[in-house]
Amino acid sequence: MIKIAVLVSGSGSNLQALIDANLSGKIVGVISNKPEAYALERAKKSNIQTAIIEHKQYPNREAFDDVMHQQLLAWDVDLVVLAGFMRILSEGFVQKWQGKMVNIHPSLLPHYKGMHTHQRVLNTGDILHGCTVHYVTAELDAGQALTQGIMQVNLHDTVPTLAERIHRLEHVIYPQAIEWICNGTIQHHENGQVLYKGQQLEKPIQFCQF
Repeated sequence: MIKIAVLVSGSGSNLQALIDANLSGKIVGVISNKPEAYALERAKKSNIQTAIIEHKQYPNREAFDDVMHQQLLAWDVDLVVLAGFMRILSEGFVQKWQGKMVNIHPSLLPHYKGMHTHQRVLNTGDILHGCTVHYVTAELDAGQALTQGIMQVNLHDTVPTLAERIHRLEHVIYPQAIEWICNGTIQHHENGQVLYKGQQLEKPIQFCQF
């Protein structure tokens, strides 16, 4: 059984979606860089171990990441899931977990990497918006995309309405992607190749919600 650790900074709605999904893997621990994160309460209610590692207490990003790395090793983690973790990870940490760490980003990657994706979609006048589950690499939001949730942008959408609708989509596609990793439907090979049902994954599996 794959052992999962979830890294969080906020309310943990994606963590809750993963808990509720009854994955074939097991969430063995939740790490937060913020002691007030409500995600920690969600973990405790589900009897999941938690660790608070405050980035402010470390002299640099590498020192902070090393403490996280040691905690993940202590939990014997196979897969690291970023769920609203508001820290840019050091290249060394990312390399240690290459092919074993995933993130969800609120855009249809490779479009709109980085921040403020909803506002940028509105500014551009895009008809479609969505979210993408991808492997984490040293380059921000550039790893192999696994799944995408796609929805239509409505005429009267605002940043808050888009954010709410994207969140609901995230709660569908993130547990699905994680489950596929847990049960072997998606496999990441050491050479960087990603397979879906034994075939090379050329583009993300798409879930449309219109």
